[in-house]
Amino acid sequence: IEKMPMGMHTVISEGGSNLSGGQRQRLLIARALVNKPKIILMDEATSALDNRTQEIVTDSLEQLHATRIVIAHRLSTIRNADRIYVLEAGRIVQTGTFAQLSQEEGLFARLVARQLD
Repeated sequence: IEKMPMGMHTVISEGGSNLSGGQRQRLLIARALVNKPKIILMDEATSALDNRTQEIVTDSLEQLHATRIVIAHRLSTIRNADRIYVLEAGRIVQTGTFAQLSQEEGLFARLVARQLD
């Protein structure tokens, strides 16, 4: 908000069409967190953020005392998750921590290998 042309007084069009995808996502995340919910559901909530901003948001979310349910394709988003469920064709095919799933043969290890290339 501080980096916007008029800061807090910047006029945002209906639907936020004058904002970038990353700006919209950051505002929506802030809006979701302002009331300090006990459960947060995030479906690709950081997909439009650059890696550095996504890291800042993820680190900030980890400081909250809330249960987070995160749907993500970007593996860095779920690296510190307590439990990961891997879905394929609508079915759970693997479950475990990032470290456990990375060592098992399966879809998760293939995704890790693909994103690290």
